Amino acid sequence: MGIFHKKETHESRSSSMSYAMHWKPENLRLVSVISLLAVAVVIITVIGLNSQDKKSISLVIDGQIQPLETRQSLVNEVLDEHSIVLKPEDKVSRSLASTLKDGDRIVIIRAIPVKVIADGTTRTHFTTQNNVEGAIKELGVSLDPADKVTPALTSALKSDLEIRIVRVDKHTVQQQETVPFTIVKTADPELLKGKTKVIQQGSEGLVTHNIEKVYEDGVFVSKHWLGKEVSKAAQPKVIAVGTKKPTAVLSASITRKEGGVDISGLTSKGGVSFKYKKMIKNVTLTAYSAEEDGIGTKTASGTRVQEGRTIAVDKNIVPMGWWVYIEGVGFRRAEDTGGAIKGNKIDVYYDSLKAANQFGRKKGRTVYVIGPTKPELN
Repeated sequence: MGIFHKKETHESRSSSMSYAMHWKPENLRLVSVISLLAVAVVIITVIGLNSQDKKSISLVIDGQIQPLETRQSLVNEVLDEHSIVLKPEDKVSRSLASTLKDGDRIVIIRAIPVKVIADGTTRTHFTTQNNVEGAIKELGVSLDPADKVTPALTSALKSDLEIRIVRVDKHTVQQQETVPFTIVKTADPELLKGKTKVIQQGSEGLVTHNIEKVYEDGVFVSKHWLGKEVSKAAQPKVIAVGTKKPTAVLSASITRKEGGVDISGLTSKGGVSFKYKKMIKNVTLTAYSAEEDGIGTKTASGTRVQEGRTIAVDKNIVPMGWWVYIEGVGFRRAEDTGGAIKGNKIDVYYDSLKAANQFGRKKGRTVYVIGPTKPELN
């Protein structure tokens, strides 16, 4: 058998080439369009993927806001990316291992050092608190209401601020004071005038004073008087003072002598009862002083003049050294004489010339001549 070959004709070859030439321009146009679409899809996909991975976040450090763009997913990765180093005391608003998403915020508060001086020690403490009170509480330091804190608890913190705590202790102590008794005098019409009698003995009182002493860090600084309590009331001493008038002459005897009458007897004057040798009436009184020219301080009897005691007399009327009672003046002693002192005249001594001049001249006085011994109070 023979093999039959397809007969090739000029017409068939021509048709194939014609078709190929006819398809190529259209096919190239289609391929170009498809290629462009594919590239666009790839670009959009890449852009989408990139846009989905990139995040905009805010980083706030000590109140300063920094907007950031990052492809990192974790907080610690973002901090490392921007070389942000944290101290152990710094405060971060989010966990370092937490995942970030677009729009998130990371807030960092840097801790600052402050010095706290208390109880004899100084400590440096890093804190993120806002005021002094917060830092003290964070340290666990307890405060009593009386303690002093400088600066004030509400003061804002700043770096290296020195906070001083002064411990204030207050102690109440008691001090006792004795109160002297008073003396009360009361009139007693049954008691002879010039005499006294103790009705009630006085006794001292006792007062307790409450005093608050203040110590700062163990050192005494001040004390305050809080008040007092009467532990024992004082009892006054009560003295009865006699107001009964004494009888002027209790007894008297009259002796007639040559040239006059001598009256002796017993009387009471100024609360003192005494016997007198004679009574002289219508005596004139004057006064003198050592401040006068020619008047010395030594008396005619050899004693030294003394106000309240010395008088100058006529020694023929009153013997030298004898005591007398002068009405309105009191007890005096005859110690001196004078050229003008004759008869019923007596000169009363005063230290001051002014007092002597003020005494002047007094007439019509009665004088009781007692003797060499001064009567004593009954």
